[in-house]
Amino acid sequence: MLMIGVAALELAEREKRWLTAPGVAGVLLFARNYASREQLIALCEAIREVGGDDLLIAVDQEGGPVQRFRDGFTRLPPLAAIGAVHGRDPDEAVRLAEEHAWVMASELRASGVDFSFAPVVDLARGNAAIGLRAFHADPAITAELAQAYVRGMHLAGMAAVLKHFPGHGSVSTDTHKAPAIDQRSLEQIRRDDLLPFAECIEARVEAVMMAHVTYPAVDSRPAGYSKVWIEQILRGELGFAGAVVSDDISMAAAGAAGSVGERVRAHLDAGCDLVLACFPEVVDEAIAALPGGITPSPSLAALRGAIGASWDSLTDNPQRDRFVARITALHADRGTA
Repeated sequence: MLMIGVAALELAEREKRWLTAPGVAGVLLFARNYASREQLIALCEAIREVGGDDLLIAVDQEGGPVQRFRDGFTRLPPLAAIGAVHGRDPDEAVRLAEEHAWVMASELRASGVDFSFAPVVDLARGNAAIGLRAFHADPAITAELAQAYVRGMHLAGMAAVLKHFPGHGSVSTDTHKAPAIDQRSLEQIRRDDLLPFAECIEARVEAVMMAHVTYPAVDSRPAGYSKVWIEQILRGELGFAGAVVSDDISMAAAGAAGSVGERVRAHLDAGCDLVLACFPEVVDEAIAALPGGITPSPSLAALRGAIGASWDSLTDNPQRDRFVARITALHADRGTA
């Protein structure tokens, strides 16, 4: 199944045809699709009017450098700001992680978006693309804060998506720009990077996103194209039964599989349930590459959001006001706007 990107603030006619194509399961929104909360709500309604109520709508609303919807939404600090609190007050950091997640998720649910691809559980060990998006360099601290984040999302009626399996934080390359190779042994990866994933899977997360990183000590293929990582380790060893999601097929590191169509098929063959085609320019080719008779995995149904609060109820909620005040104060602590 595919999750596709659309170009603008409203649906074009060809995009309406995409939404009714067999094998299209949802839409991933970006800053290019956002002007205001009212416009976003109208866009989500239009997507479902065309594609049906079961169509998934998602976004990357992590906070910090990756927050697609800003004006009209709480300006969320990066997860690294929460990790920094842990050193002086672990209990406070856990509370902040849960509150950050609840605010993020409740605002999106009030806008018609099912879920954010969150939380990032990569380790903060110098990767160019991860940076402040990661909680901490320590696997145990990352796991503790990520579990709290998952709880906050669930409390707001949102599914959680861990990323980027099996861990993107310990290789320096930005996979948006170039292939990434992590030479560590499976034993090292198990000891460090897999710990947050394993503990959050125990907390019943709904989905895991794969990394476009190659770990040659385990498999010659990037993780999203690897049955070893998906079927043997993620599903077999860690017991994950939810949805497996690819990263964007347009990223440079995804090019190992060949053309757009070959990338789609390679992800599906490896065991991905949902493949991301984020740029409209590749959607026609991605749809054409889908095998005939493809049906959605039952695990995708868990990504649909529960009934959420309305914006009116959120803006008249003293608890939300307290949470927003506490998490936005982290901007001042880091000297960021």
